[in-house]
Amino acid sequence: MKNLIRLHEAVAIVLLGKPNKTATLEQIAKEIRRRELFPNRKGGIELSEQIRIRTSISSSRYKSWFLFTRPDILKLR
Repeated sequence: MKNLIRLHEAVAIVLLGKPNKTATLEQIAKEIRRRELFPNRKGGIELSEQIRIRTSISSSRYKSWFLFTRPDILKLR
């Protein structure tokens, strides 16, 4: 099955439903898996690590969407 949305969009969907639009990377990954928002993944990288990379590296186009308040807590701007 092909993903209908991209990972950064799945992260945003999850965070929109959280208090203060904030959650840990593991909470986000768990909710994405539970809701099957991004079922088709490539590579052996843990989903929480993939989320961290996609939302924090300087070359990411979507870095401006998110803010890290602590090393493992992500907030939707």
